[in-house]
Amino acid sequence: MTTFRISEAAALLGVSSDTVRRWVDAGRLAAGRDEHGHRRVDGADLAAFARAQIEENDDGGRSSARNRFRGIVTEVVRDAVMAQVEIAAGPFRVVSLMSRQAADELGLEAGVVAVAVIKSTNVVVEIPGHERVAGQV
Repeated sequence: MTTFRISEAAALLGVSSDTVRRWVDAGRLAAGRDEHGHRRVDGADLAAFARAQIEENDDGGRSSARNRFRGIVTEVVRDAVMAQVEIAAGPFRVVSLMSRQAADELGLEAGVVAVAVIKSTNVVVEIPGHERVAGQV
């Protein structure tokens, strides 16, 4: 069974360790103690909590895209036709290429809050620390 230290759970949820401790103390997130007395969160419980957080923060809009990253625009590079927009969404960096006209119409500049909405038919899933490539023995 996979369990996570408080700091690991915090990193996965994009919050501070203190926030996770407060959630555990308030009974919002279940946690047990290991043989050393350190709090550990069960992986299945953490996944259920993360899903509930996503559903709780859903803005109610209708879209087929499920990947939404709210963040702050950190950089916009424009040329005559195109613009490259970089958004910091928690610990994630999202980069979008769009027409300059679209970036101008949206008023995209460093410091603006924006949501990157991603719909992709090609998503690569990796497991940290596993060197084996799928299909290889």
